[in-house]
Amino acid sequence: MSTTVFRREDLAPGEVLCDHCTAKCCRYFALPIDTPVDRQDYDNFRWYMLHGDVSIFVDDDSWYLLIHNQCDHVDDENRCGIYTDRPSICRSYSTDNCEFDNNSCYDRLFECPEQIEEYADAMLGRRVPRHQRTSLPVLGATP
Repeated sequence: MSTTVFRREDLAPGEVLCDHCTAKCCRYFALPIDTPVDRQDYDNFRWYMLHGDVSIFVDDDSWYLLIHNQCDHVDDENRCGIYTDRPSICRSYSTDNCEFDNNSCYDRLFECPEQIEEYADAMLGRRVPRHQRTSLPVLGATP
């Protein structure tokens, strides 16, 4: 079974890209975050990611918190239910710069807290887990 993917260049003259929209940009939002510099920063990122459908990505050396959460006003036809009163950030989008056929390839993408912790270990050196037991010397033993 062949699946045909509609592409921007497949538009017929006079056809509107919005008629094929999947509302990709209405299903998340991303906020810039400070570049991590120490273990506490990475631990804070790990905490963010423990709160549901959250990712972190790096693009052009800038870090972003990516919240996967659909806008409350996207209707069943992937249209904006408040189009005439939509926020200015939505108004700034056009079909020229929309994500319709962009597969979003980031420099780095972290999709779970363990990935952040592993990256922190690689960047800062491995840390000793807080709850790791150490061997205690045996009383009366000679070294």
